[in-house]
Amino acid sequence: MNARSQPLEKTDREAPATRGARLSPEGAVIHPTAQVVNSRFEAWTEVGEGARILNTTFEAYAYCDRFADIANTTVGRFANIAAMTRIGPTDHPYTHAAQHHFLYRSSYYWDDAEDDPAFFAARAARRTTLGPDCWIGHGAIIKPEVTLGAGAVVAAGAVVTRDVAPFMIVAGCPARPLRARFAPGVIDRLLALAWWDWPHDRLRAALEDFRRLKAEAFLEKHHA
Repeated sequence: MNARSQPLEKTDREAPATRGARLSPEGAVIHPTAQVVNSRFEAWTEVGEGARILNTTFEAYAYCDRFADIANTTVGRFANIAAMTRIGPTDHPYTHAAQHHFLYRSSYYWDDAEDDPAFFAARAARRTTLGPDCWIGHGAIIKPEVTLGAGAVVAAGAVVTRDVAPFMIVAGCPARPLRARFAPGVIDRLLALAWWDWPHDRLRAALEDFRRLKAEAFLEKHHA
């Protein structure tokens, strides 16, 4: 059995498609099949196979898995974006007589017609914001101008049309809150601790605590 036909380990199946490469403090590891336009990547970030990234910033440690489609978004530190997701999907001008893209991609159809720059500028201005350490499940959609709080969870297949509070789990179409991940006091302490802003070496020093301690015990040890 050659290396290409070796069965994947469980951890490989659940990891982004670029996992074979070591992540870098210099910027993103981007799969060669990904399409990236007018976007910026901080340290330790990752873009998976077939992803499309437009007018977007990936803050440190954020990643997206295969075929994620992300536009006009600020992706917070440590954001976890699963495969087949759509974040900041663009809208058509459905209030007009026609909603087809010949209205704004007019040069596709006529040599003497220009594209509509005002339409594209308005699209790009409708920013989506993902808070630190949020988790976007497989196939979820996050609409433009939505903000997800720190530690929020979006269930697989959900369509998020409204802001999501920190550490809230939402599901459904349209998405509705299911429950908070922690009690209010724990949430307040986690927000005050803001471990996602720690420097790289401090994260490494606390790695075993992140692995083995539940949130309350972690907070006790790290003095939040």
